[in-house]
Amino acid sequence: MEAMAMEVEEARPSFSTNSFKRCGLKNSIQTNFGDDYVFQIVPKDDWALMAVSLSTNAVKLYSPVTGQYFGECNGHSSTINQIAFSGPMNPNILHSCSSDGSIRAWDTRSFHQISSVSASPSQEVFCFSFGGSDDNLLAAGSKSQIFFWDWRNKKQIACLDESHMDDVTQVHFVPDHQNKLVSASVDGLMCIFDTGGNINNDDHLESVINVGTSIGIVGFFGEASRKLWCLTHIETLSVWDWKDARIEVNFEDARSLASDRWSLDHVDYFVDCHYSGEDNLWLIGGTSAGTLGYFPVNCRDKGTIGSPEAVLHGGHTGIVRSVLPMSRVHGGPSHSGGIFGWTGGEDGRLCCWLSDESSDANRSWISTELVMKPPKARWKRRHHPY
Repeated sequence: MEAMAMEVEEARPSFSTNSFKRCGLKNSIQTNFGDDYVFQIVPKDDWALMAVSLSTNAVKLYSPVTGQYFGECNGHSSTINQIAFSGPMNPNILHSCSSDGSIRAWDTRSFHQISSVSASPSQEVFCFSFGGSDDNLLAAGSKSQIFFWDWRNKKQIACLDESHMDDVTQVHFVPDHQNKLVSASVDGLMCIFDTGGNINNDDHLESVINVGTSIGIVGFFGEASRKLWCLTHIETLSVWDWKDARIEVNFEDARSLASDRWSLDHVDYFVDCHYSGEDNLWLIGGTSAGTLGYFPVNCRDKGTIGSPEAVLHGGHTGIVRSVLPMSRVHGGPSHSGGIFGWTGGEDGRLCCWLSDESSDANRSWISTELVMKPPKARWKRRHHPY
């Protein structure tokens, strides 16, 4: 049985409550005993489940609305580097990749492994993405290589080994561009490939973007997912037009810029970026003590990082590794139980944050731009989130 402590806690910030608008801590779940910690939190397509990868090489499943524990998937023999649910065609399937060299598929109803592919025993798999014309093309990043499989028959169909010189940390098929793949690496390069036809090193590399330093996370936003944000391992942020391989803004001192926008401890690291549509992008920064801030990013002209529009304080006691914003739930707050989101960190805790003000003791706040509007209210908007 899962050891689950549903602790209702009050955030007790050391700063004036008038200084920032903060989210209230609803409850927290201790995912394990000991020194284990949370790597990543991802949602099922219909938001009936969220999967949480842990440093125990296991994936645990919870309700994102109630926090109820459902079970766990075990099988990896080394670090789990990424997890992701399948889309609406196979909603109960969860995929994971690991430093044990495998990519595995799990049935989240039985918690059993149902299929897997392997790069090779000596190859760690750091990332993966499904795409292609029918969503059956699986790409995975390894040590300076990108592998491709046809997921229908689990056969490897290609290996690109000339584009990167170091670990491939990210591979993403571009939303709305099913054959376009973006890869990113410790070598500081982002590569854009066209995966249509027979994939090879010579004919399918379309462009290369030199970020100049080791790349940690990338993501897409903007109209037709044309813009790409890039977070590096030295905590810089840059924004690119990936089609033109053109940089739009570069925040080399992003930590200092964010730190100057609040009176709390220095921002030590960035967890992720969040895009809610309408060209609204937030940079999520954290302190070593576990406080998080949602800093709005203005990508126009030279670019600016604004004061945090949400502060999550009092839930974690260490570095936060993953943030799951519930604002992406279809139907908005009415379907998310008033929950702003979930966070997980190196303290082994899952924290649930409120986005309503139903409790005077745990008051919370959320920018209207951070909430996905119900469909009736959203159709008039100029842009839609991917």
